[in-house]
Amino acid sequence: MQREERFGQADRILKIGFWVNVLLMTMKLLAGHFGRSEAVFADGVESACDFVAILSTMIALNVGRKPFDEKHPYGHGKAESLAAIIVALVIVVTGLGILVKAMHSIVDRSFQSPDLLAVLAAVATIVIKEWLYRFSVTTGRQIESPALLAVAKDHRKDAVTSVATLIGVTGAFFGIGIMDPLAAGLTSFFIFYIGYETFKGAVHDLMDGQPSIDFIQSLITLAEGVDGVEHVHEIRGRRSGQFIIVDLKLDMDPDMTVRRSHEIATRVKRLIFERFPNVGDVMIHINPHDEEHEDLIRL
Repeated sequence: MQREERFGQADRILKIGFWVNVLLMTMKLLAGHFGRSEAVFADGVESACDFVAILSTMIALNVGRKPFDEKHPYGHGKAESLAAIIVALVIVVTGLGILVKAMHSIVDRSFQSPDLLAVLAAVATIVIKEWLYRFSVTTGRQIESPALLAVAKDHRKDAVTSVATLIGVTGAFFGIGIMDPLAAGLTSFFIFYIGYETFKGAVHDLMDGQPSIDFIQSLITLAEGVDGVEHVHEIRGRRSGQFIIVDLKLDMDPDMTVRRSHEIATRVKRLIFERFPNVGDVMIHINPHDEEHEDLIRL
């Protein structure tokens, strides 16, 4: 998949999510207000917060798609991880707001009897948000976009929230008033967990955390299968948005010419690009095979 095609797919997913979110937000705020449901109205406020998440992600994708330049020789992909952190913070703050409001309602015993309109709004939100999650996460995993995956988790958070909202609203509809704010309060803990998971993944990428062991092992197997490569001495990788930057140290015959070792290294790099479309760059260092050498590093 070409670079622009990857970003184009992410753009389409985000735009669909953006406009669907507009409709859901409007529906939930109206249904919560006129249907007299605190949980559904809180759901609508939460959707309003999602605007911040989706807009920040759209901005990050536009920044991240810029090619490398003199000031950013490794590209601008980290903007996606920054956006994922913003999304995570929005998720946590939203959960905190829902929890505080629910606690106030329970302590003050300010329960309302919601209308059927509020129940139907909760059902519609579950169906639509779960569909948006599956729609977004499929593409997010395919192109390995941290920002798009964060938005997908935000959709799943909304779906989970609305399940609890539905339970609470239904209970309150049948006369158990405390069920409405209680459901909203319990849901906030699911929201905190989703926010934590999103934040943890984004920080891992920003701190240049190593990709998965399976990915690293696949690269080693591929490189050592190239004629002329005796051994992969060392391998490191770090994420930059949708792409992974790889550093490889290859052991080769010390009597090999520079030209020949360069040809082999180029062959390894080309194979990696062909096999792994999520790899953005590969830096290869050549070491003499079976000879002692010092790895100079200060980290």
